Amino acid sequence: MTDRFRMLYDGSCPMCSREVLQLYRRRPDAIEPVDISAPDFDAGAWGFDAEQVQSAIYGIRPDGSVTVGMESLREGYRLAGLGWMLGWTQWWPARPAFDLFYRGFARNRMRIGKWLGRCDGHCRV
Repeated sequence: MTDRFRMLYDGSCPMCSREVLQLYRRRPDAIEPVDISAPDFDAGAWGFDAEQVQSAIYGIRPDGSVTVGMESLREGYRLAGLGWMLGWTQWWPARPAFDLFYRGFARNRMRIGKWLGRCDGHCRV
């Protein structure tokens, strides 16, 4: 068991990588990035299936509890000392709107990255 918050992110998504790795650089003692696109990544070893972890960012707290989507980002930002940036998205009416927005982003992250020119030829659509 680790004492860090593990963030399972898609390393083939440049926007996702940038976000998670920036949080990690701020607090490497609190956040452990886990790239689900790495050749040796096995979703089953983490208790998930591959389709699950491709659908959203997952977080695993030191106590073993799991976060998904915006909740994972909120936790990562909080641990990195940036909770004020996303903390307010946990309250009504922002929470349902941002959770819905995130689900749309996660589903279309490669297309969005391509549209924004953030792929450097790496985005798969």
